[in-house]
Amino acid sequence: MRTAYLGLVLLLAAPAAAAQAPVEELSGREAAIQRSQQRAGAAFRELQQVRYQAKLAEQDYLNAEEANRAAQRQAEERKRELEAAKKALDAARAKEAQARKAYDEALTGVDKAWQKPPAKQK
Repeated sequence: MRTAYLGLVLLLAAPAAAAQAPVEELSGREAAIQRSQQRAGAAFRELQQVRYQAKLAEQDYLNAEEANRAAQRQAEERKRELEAAKKALDAARAKEAQARKAYDEALTGVDKAWQKPPAKQK
């Protein structure tokens, strides 16, 4: 059993050692290729991250644009409501002025009725 365990450890350790050995023995050209590949991989990951961020920024922009359009529609509706309320106020004030004028005329009529009639001249 102990021999089987030792054999298994050696069996697993051999490929790991073999995988590390070529890295140490790389020629200058192979090392340059490997560094270039690593840089390309890092640049690709950066590209993917930037694309993702750009997609998020685009979605944020589209959301803000739609919110702006909705706010403009709402502002236009409020403006129409304000104009309608202004017209109603102006009409109410005009009616009030007419009612006041009619009241003043009625009071004038009452005042005239209470005045003493002019003395008759003989």
